[in-house]
Amino acid sequence: MRLPNGFGSVAKLSGRRRRPYIVKKTVGWNEKGHPIILIIGYATTREEGLRLLAAYNHDPWDVNMAKLNLQELFDLWLEKKAPKLGESNRIALCSAYRYCQRFGRLPYRSLRAYQMQECIDHCGRGYSTQAAIKNLWRHLDRFALELDILNRSYSVLLTSEPAPPTTRNRFSDAEIDQLWENCAHPFVDVVLILIYSGWRIGELLNMKTTDVDLHERTMRGGNKTKAGKNRVVPIHSLIFPLVQRRMKEGGEYLVGWQGGRLSTTQFRTQWKAAMGSLKISKTPHECRHTFESLLDSAGANRKCIDMMMGHVSKDTGNRIYNHKTVDELRRNLELVTRN
Repeated sequence: MRLPNGFGSVAKLSGRRRRPYIVKKTVGWNEKGHPIILIIGYATTREEGLRLLAAYNHDPWDVNMAKLNLQELFDLWLEKKAPKLGESNRIALCSAYRYCQRFGRLPYRSLRAYQMQECIDHCGRGYSTQAAIKNLWRHLDRFALELDILNRSYSVLLTSEPAPPTTRNRFSDAEIDQLWENCAHPFVDVVLILIYSGWRIGELLNMKTTDVDLHERTMRGGNKTKAGKNRVVPIHSLIFPLVQRRMKEGGEYLVGWQGGRLSTTQFRTQWKAAMGSLKISKTPHECRHTFESLLDSAGANRKCIDMMMGHVSKDTGNRIYNHKTVDELRRNLELVTRN
């Protein structure tokens, strides 16, 4: 069957080849009047080549970019896209790639959903790693679509193990009272600052004294998500004296160690000692659970809670059209009181 003029052609190459059919198209003419041939790809059968040619004519793609294999696309993504992500997210996605490396030499355009799913199903890890692998494929697919390597995304078909119900809980009112009664004990002030501000451990440890404005009574920090980066949280009146005392120490960091930054390991060591002395069994992250629970129980505005927690509001109205001032955040924060 003769193909239409300008449609392209499928021809069989000589010799023994795994994919003997070449798919090509004339895309112009040089100064000598010779045709400029674009090689679209290679196929196992003529029928497969015709399908490839029809697909290209229906929705042309960048043939040179389409040759990128998974490893090359990942390296390019690392250079162009990864730096725009939060540090913890970037680390998780880079770690997830090692479970996908088996397909590293395959052209990215040739990968299908079942191969992506294999990386998730055979990783031998729990829900968090599976979710990271799934998330990585989504990032790579979006990047490939942007580069015209793909004209459809297979990552939307992927599934991973759901997160189990959380076993974390909030500090009880009695435990919070116990913390206040012992706030002069080493490191207990840090526990209370976390409970009444909602910062993640890393966010508080990275907070410098220059990020704290005692006049405006605010703290600025956050580094995990787009919604959480560089956010402002008012200093609750209950912990203001504790923050003041930390500021008077004169170090570079609000919660420092010998004039420098307190490491996560040192933090956990001091946390364990403080909780052990008070016989309270709680993890540092449960301070964030407590912060959100206290605000919710006090009737605080949902958008204000999300902004102080560094979360993205789930409904479109709150996420896009609802803007809160620091004064509004402070009014909602001060709804939390001690009995």
